[in-house]
Parts: sequence; C-alpha cells; structure tokens
Amino acid sequence: MTNIVYIACSLDGYIAGKNGTLDWLDCAPNPENSDFGFADFMQDIDALVMGRNTFDTVAAFAGPWPYTKPVFVLSTSMSSIPEGYQDKIQLLNGPLREVLEDLDNKGFNNLYIDGGKTIQNFLNEDLIDKMIITTIPVLLGGGTSLFAQLRSPLFFTHVKTEILLKAMVKNTYSRKR
Repeated sequence: MTNIVYIACSLDGYIAGKNGTLDWLDCAPNPENSDFGFADFMQDIDALVMGRNTFDTVAAFAGPWPYTKPVFVLSTSMSSIPEGYQDKIQLLNGPLREVLEDLDNKGFNNLYIDGGKTIQNFLNEDLIDKMIITTIPVLLGGGTSLFAQLRSPLFFTHVKTEILLKAMVKNTYSRKR
C-alpha cells in the first residue's frame, strides 16, 4: 500500500487561511486553466482518505462532487453519511493502521491522503510514503498548518521539482526508510 499526500501550501506552511479560507489558492494567474498534473495523479490512485473537515469543505464547493474514486472519510464525530452523499463517501474510524489494513484487504493499494489533521495523524504514525507539495507564493500568517509536532523525525528523499506558471513550486518527496 502506498499513501500519498498531494496538497498545496503557502510559503509559511498553511493549507488553509484563517477561518478555513482557500481563495489564496488562485493567487497566481492560470490563463490555460491547468490542473498542474492533478488529473494524472488521480488516475494513479485507488481511493481517497480524508478527514471530516476536508469532507465538509469539499461538500460546500459549488458544482458536482469532484471525485470519481471511492472516498473514505475518517471521523469520530460523524455517525451517518449526510443526505446526498450516500453513494459518494464511506465513513471510517478507528486506529489508522487498522483502517489501512481494512482498505488494503479490500484491494485499495494507492491512497490519496487529504486534510490537515488527517495528514498530520498519518505522519505521526509514519504512514506517508510520498508527498507532492505545491508551494504557492503567499504568506498567510495563520490558518491550518500542513505539519504539526511529530514523535520523531521522518526523513524524505527529494524526487523532483517542477516550476508551475513561473510562480509556484511543486516538490515531490518519497519517504526514506
């Protein structure tokens, strides 16, 4: 099983601004409406694992549900799937290693891990194998941090760097084990 983070962050390491704002993600002009490789990335994953807050954020976006792959929402507070999402998400909770073992037994091998607290929890359990982080040239000064304190250092190997629109930097890292 491979657990992959694919996310954007500000120069100061935030994935959402104060009050959860995401408007800063569009600060670089994108005249060709590039997805910066996201569609290709999605072709290589089997399912998404996201936290409750990320689900709530995505569910509030205008337009149709953006994912065609199975989505698993980790939540200890959500007891049922909200109306209109029964065919879009499945709820999970429990220790992360048990959750991953269950998903692996169901044939999900490449997982996209999304959401601040979820990513932090996966990192704290040393369950992230690859990170693709696009840095956007803005300082937010607060918000939801991508990283938090860890039990011990985790070392990654730099795989590649891409410059996007002469404004953003997309770095790919693999966990060094």
